[in-house]
Amino acid sequence: HVQLVESGGGSVQAGGSLRLSCAASGYPYCVGWFRQAPGKEREGVAAIRSDGGRTYYGDSVKGRFTISQDNAKNTVYLQMNNLQSEDTALYYCAAHRYYCGYNYWGQGTQVTVS
Repeated sequence: HVQLVESGGGSVQAGGSLRLSCAASGYPYCVGWFRQAPGKEREGVAAIRSDGGRTYYGDSVKGRFTISQDNAKNTVYLQMNNLQSEDTALYYCAAHRYYCGYNYWGQGTQVTVS
C-alpha cells in the first residue's frame, strides 16, 4: 500500500517559483505529478522512477519544472520555475509500486499563479 501527502502549493506571481513535495510511504517504483485546472482534463506534468531516477516531463513544463527525489526522506519534489497563469491548477502526486502507471493518488495541493 502506498500513501502520498503533497505540500508546498500556494499563490505566486507570474515568473515566480514554488516547490511541491510529495511524501511517499510504501516504496513506490514510480511517482508522478499531475495537474487539473477547472474545466480542463488532467495533465501529466512529470514523473520519476526510483531505480536510477529516470525522469519524464510534459511538453508544457519542459525547461521550467524539475522533478527530483530524496530517497532517504521518501520524498519527491517538483521544482517549478518561471510559473505562468496557465500553470494554475490543482496538483496531484500519484504513484505505483511496480511501474509508471498510477493507482495511488494524493489529495492535491493548489497552485495559483497571478
